[in-house]
Amino acid sequence: MKNPVGPVLSMCDEVEQVIAAIEDDNPGTDIEVIDRGAYVRVQGENEITVTQQTLRRYLGADFEIRSFETMMTAFNGRAITTSDAITWQSVGLRKAEKKAATS
Repeated sequence: MKNPVGPVLSMCDEVEQVIAAIEDDNPGTDIEVIDRGAYVRVQGENEITVTQQTLRRYLGADFEIRSFETMMTAFNGRAITTSDAITWQSVGLRKAEKKAATS
């Protein structure tokens, strides 16, 4: 994977559901899961997103996106958070978008 981005999740009971939510929110993207025992690295190339709506389908209707941050011990790439989603994006992709916007 050339530009891997995504969260590093502490091992917990919900980790499989979180991985499933990330896969659902990124159709057509190869999601790589690297299990290191105490933590799991979840990554895709250039950009991946997880939404509160999808997390709620897996973790319950009262799940708040801000709770996701307590599961995430680290991440690769740039994390862009909103009230209902988190997107991890490669730094190179962000620079290319800025350059295109100013051209």
